[in-house]
Amino acid sequence: MQNKTLKGYITDIKEQHLTLEGVVYTAKNINELPKIIDGDETDYRIDLYHFLSDWFNDSPYITVQTSGSTGAPKKLTVRKEQMIQSAILTCSFLNLRKNDKALLCMPLRYIGGKMVVVRSLVAGLNLFIRKPSGHPLADMETSLRFAAMIPLQVYNTLQVPEETERLKQTDILIIGGGAIDATLETQIRKLPNSVYSTYGMTETLSHIALRRLNGPEASSRYIPFPSVTISLSEEDTLVIDAPLVCSERLTTNDVAHVFPDGSFSILGRKDNIINSGGIKIQTESVEEALHSIITCNFAITSVPHPKFGEAIVLLMEKDEEIEPQIKERLPKYQQPKYIWQVDTIPFTGSGKIDRAACRELALDLMKQKIQQ
Repeated sequence: MQNKTLKGYITDIKEQHLTLEGVVYTAKNINELPKIIDGDETDYRIDLYHFLSDWFNDSPYITVQTSGSTGAPKKLTVRKEQMIQSAILTCSFLNLRKNDKALLCMPLRYIGGKMVVVRSLVAGLNLFIRKPSGHPLADMETSLRFAAMIPLQVYNTLQVPEETERLKQTDILIIGGGAIDATLETQIRKLPNSVYSTYGMTETLSHIALRRLNGPEASSRYIPFPSVTISLSEEDTLVIDAPLVCSERLTTNDVAHVFPDGSFSILGRKDNIINSGGIKIQTESVEEALHSIITCNFAITSVPHPKFGEAIVLLMEKDEEIEPQIKERLPKYQQPKYIWQVDTIPFTGSGKIDRAACRELALDLMKQKIQQ
């Protein structure tokens, strides 16, 4: 890059430093990080050390890993310059500035966690780090300017009054890594701060669009960053042109609707469509309708069926009597043909339902029931 700074952002890696809870680390002294490790803090602080070592080395590239929500996780090699551009897009949109207090509470092996660190390096944020858990604000006594969480972390936080108050004191919260169901979104609407749902993926180096979840600007539509152009493929899946963060046009598997002003809404994933009796059913739409009547973890998947081609399966971690409510809430063609209890719903490391694992689990259960 030609300029070391851009609108107050540090774009030259050689000039960057990480402020970690007030302590400054540069390429020259990051080896001090492992020396301050205490007890169970080992893993995630060492992860931060390794990421910074990779970031500050001479290579213009860095390796990132996909979450594996729809298939086997894979590694991608991306340009650090593009990660910096992604950080600038977010920091500029949210007006994040030097010394703003930010929270890292997501695993660093995925792009969401990595980009929290890159934003801190680029904008000079004061980063606070907590071990990834379901309750990231449990011991956070400092008021934050910015935090990024997955939906499960937000849900858990809102179940504890003390943690809810700390969340309210966080000026800006972005939520990514999974769908936000209607019940959680209703709770979020009551928060006084600024809360956004993100849209993006590893290939776009975190998000390229944001959707406001509360306040007067709340919307069901995602607003792409100014440098991003959105369109639809022949299969009505979202196509992304984001030249600052992604070298090639990206055709996603997300079925979407694009509005004349360039905003868009996501209907679900193409690979999550169940074709039952010739009717295409979006898995996510069925799950969203069931969230308000099921109290445990659950997932919708499918198994082969001789008459319908595919049959809808509801996997649940508890045995709940919900069939009457399902019949009231869903049209007949969307109602699960099978409701099976499982010990655990599979999730990926980034908190998304592991769709491939759920289908394998349903197929195994079907085989067991046939043999009985």
